[in-house]
Amino acid sequence: MAAQTSHPVTGRQPVLFIPHGGGPCFFMDWPVTWDAMEAYLRNLRHSLPQMPDAILVVSGHWESAVPTLTAAQAPSLIYDYSGFPPHTYQLRYPAPGSPALAEQAAALLTEAGIPSATDPERGLDHGVFIPLMVTFEEATIPVVELSLQNTLDPALHIRIGQALAPLRDQNVLILGTGMSYHNLRHFMNADPTTDDAARAFDTWLLQAAYLPEAERNQSLTQWQAAPAAKLCHPREEHLLPLMVVAGAAGADQGQRTYADTVNGKALSGFGFGLSPSPTAPMAQPHAVSPA
Repeated sequence: MAAQTSHPVTGRQPVLFIPHGGGPCFFMDWPVTWDAMEAYLRNLRHSLPQMPDAILVVSGHWESAVPTLTAAQAPSLIYDYSGFPPHTYQLRYPAPGSPALAEQAAALLTEAGIPSATDPERGLDHGVFIPLMVTFEEATIPVVELSLQNTLDPALHIRIGQALAPLRDQNVLILGTGMSYHNLRHFMNADPTTDDAARAFDTWLLQAAYLPEAERNQSLTQWQAAPAAKLCHPREEHLLPLMVVAGAAGADQGQRTYADTVNGKALSGFGFGLSPSPTAPMAQPHAVSPA
């Protein structure tokens, strides 16, 4: 078993692709710019059928020769950002790990013909602990991080998600964290040309996410053919967690769960297998102006 069930299970967990922001942005005095994203992350748990018993996170900040899973009982934190205030290097997220979940996920990958590994020493990078500090601030749910495979092959990452999909029925939340737009050279500068490019790519991504499974996977595999694709993602590591999530989604319908504009750049988050709740609707953040 991935984890001992401690919450009443009323439905399989959805799979989510979420933005993790810029560095430790939610823990700084950075007025307005990241407020809507923080509100979205803080309300994310209300879209789930129940609290998960474990979280498997794919971050855009870890690449390895084979997909690798953290297997520490108490994972450390990796402050893989630079130039931020001293207090942001003292942030803590003491969530437990789950060596059992790491081993089970590795076994599922092996069964699918995908070589994998576990790492008992590796900690959680900021693409994991920063959004989780907002979404699951209690830090009581076990967390396992999964690396990207360093060839950055989108089809392989869809296969990885497909192999891990059975975990959803064991109350494991599969979470991809990255950014739907990730060109740092342009991100902090509102410019009509690059802003239009971001909107064009975001529109394409939204359309791809809503496609039926086979067409969705084909479109995401060929993401570089999308409008302004390489301008929005000069390197695709922040987009590939979406491929894992889409693979794990199977036939579940995609929907946009987050729509925002930060510094002129359109950003989106996506969920698959979500059931709208009349009592706790998914937050839809407003657009914000450049800081």
